[in-house]
Amino acid sequence: MGTEAKKTGIAGIKKPLFMVALVALLFFSLITAMIWGAVAIGWRSIFTILFDALPVYDSPAITDVTPVYRDILLQIRLPRVLLAAVVGSSLAVAGAVFQGLFRNPMADPYVIGISSGAALGAVIAMLGGFSLTLGGFGAVPLFAFAGGLTTMIIVYSMARVGRAVPVMTLLLAGIAVSAFLSALVSLLTYFAGERLHMVVFWMMGGLGGATWRQVSVMIPYALAGYLCVSFFSRELNAMLLGEETASHLGVNTEKVKKILLVGASLLVAAAVSTSGIIGFVGLVVPHFVRLVAGPDHRFLIPASALLGASLLIATDTLARIVIAPSELPVGIITALIGAPLFIYLLKKRRKLRYFGGGG
Repeated sequence: MGTEAKKTGIAGIKKPLFMVALVALLFFSLITAMIWGAVAIGWRSIFTILFDALPVYDSPAITDVTPVYRDILLQIRLPRVLLAAVVGSSLAVAGAVFQGLFRNPMADPYVIGISSGAALGAVIAMLGGFSLTLGGFGAVPLFAFAGGLTTMIIVYSMARVGRAVPVMTLLLAGIAVSAFLSALVSLLTYFAGERLHMVVFWMMGGLGGATWRQVSVMIPYALAGYLCVSFFSRELNAMLLGEETASHLGVNTEKVKKILLVGASLLVAAAVSTSGIIGFVGLVVPHFVRLVAGPDHRFLIPASALLGASLLIATDTLARIVIAPSELPVGIITALIGAPLFIYLLKKRRKLRYFGGGG
């Protein structure tokens, strides 16, 4: 049973087949998102433009693709689609880590208050009118990133008892700090005046105005966080059995918790700083993957990354086309889709035991 259980999820799904399906879904989502929009671009034109943009590809002269299509695809649509993929995968991986760390499928990437800290930083930057720029980024993403990471440090310090950080204390500290910071955000929003629309739109989450600069900066943070948490996926599996059991198995639980918190928080802070607060991706995606394929984080983390990327690409595409040429904040779409889906997954949970050793 051991070898077969590793290859097959608890719902009877072959894990390699499931992974291939997720890769195919991501590819389909990428192509579809580049085709659909206020200006539709045919798939043949998509591939022609993409191949022509490759420096190693010596293509014949393009005669059936207008420069407008090329500019729309390469300067507007493609960076937005790639940023959606990176942000979606980051939120999904962070959600998987926090759910495993807290041994609670209801945990999401914002559970320890990172989103509230990022929101406070962003609101301060918007209302303060700061003109700071660094590496091509304005004050809002910089303040949001700093606010998210600062919140993580504060919560970790508050929860620390000697050299140990009890998981339950960490969770409670995160809830308390998040509530306090959310109150500060509400207070500042009340006095926002004519800049209220900026604050509200950022809080709804969106990927409008995505640039290649954002993609190039977001990818290293995403890779660093992903590699950080993936390297300790075995230890995270052991911690599903409880910290005491994991310690008996040779896991340095405090060290692992610290590394996983830093890695997941890095993913969340980077994602929120570029896209605002987008809910349900980090909650629903790992929940669904765990339900289908089991709780093994060696598989759960990469599968969540693929599905999270596909989900956010799809929802952002809907946000762009549903009231084209205007667009909805993608956070609204993820909430409208994610909430009913999560309720469905909760009902399925009654039939399957899929979280660690219990259900």
